[in-house]
Amino acid sequence: MAKKRPQTTARRPQPSDAEIPVVGAREPCPCNSGRRYKACHGRAAAQAAAELVHRPFEGLAGECDWVALRELVPAATVELPLKDGLPEGVPSVTLATVLPMAWPALRREDGSVLLGLQNDTSSGDISRDLADTLQRALEAQPGTPVQGRRAPADGPRLQDLLDPEGAFEPVVHDGFEFWVPDAENATPEVTASLERANAAAIPTVKLTGVDSAYWCETPDKNHLRWVMPHSEERLLDALARLHAAGRSSLGEGTRLVGSFRAHGLTVPVWDLPSGVGAQDVEKPAAEFAERLATALASDAPLTPDERRARGGLTNRQVTLS
Repeated sequence: MAKKRPQTTARRPQPSDAEIPVVGAREPCPCNSGRRYKACHGRAAAQAAAELVHRPFEGLAGECDWVALRELVPAATVELPLKDGLPEGVPSVTLATVLPMAWPALRREDGSVLLGLQNDTSSGDISRDLADTLQRALEAQPGTPVQGRRAPADGPRLQDLLDPEGAFEPVVHDGFEFWVPDAENATPEVTASLERANAAAIPTVKLTGVDSAYWCETPDKNHLRWVMPHSEERLLDALARLHAAGRSSLGEGTRLVGSFRAHGLTVPVWDLPSGVGAQDVEKPAAEFAERLATALASDAPLTPDERRARGGLTNRQVTLS
């Protein structure tokens, strides 16, 4: 008798980790393992989502302005140069603080792309989430918004897509009319969203004499919020030296009141009298930048007065992200 051949079961080809799409946590994993996504390849995605990237914009041109537009500036746009150039049919890519109805991105009728910066993100890496949205916007049909989703854990980041040598030059707007090229023919939903956004926008101006400093107007007083690239500990030491010496203000009636911590950078904040406008603080801010550079260069131990000043600044520090 002929020997029976052992029966074998053909195995389905298994996709590589890079080919596994992101699905719902309770759905079957696309790798055909028979397990739910959250118990299979979703574990890595969940871990990546939980890991917070403290400086998501590090390495990008204009990191300080990225932080300012994400957290402080109501209405602004920036033209984004792509590392590999613009795809065919995409005349421009523009970063915007906010888009109509909080869309993550929008592909306009002319093929241009608007990418929203201030949206909620699904992971701890804003850069990866924005890069995923940008890639999908570049491939979207003209005239359609791009919806949010959970970005693949191994997807590219903005640092992989944007030209590192490209300029990052924010344009601050009085309102959100940049949303639509023809506001009179906008849909009722977009018109209503535009009206609500304009009503809530705080007047803001970017200073021209120093980097990443933004004046804003509020009902009771004005403020200057200045995103700085220096390490937090060294910057607080320098601010304390100036504060103890009575040299931390921006002129009569102004006062350094504390700082924000946002995306790994420190944002000192000054209170300004309501009559002090953006132009009024241009020269004082430039002079302060010179004093700060000297204070940053000092390695001398803090004096008792400087330590007390530092403690006061630290106690008034607020973490935004």
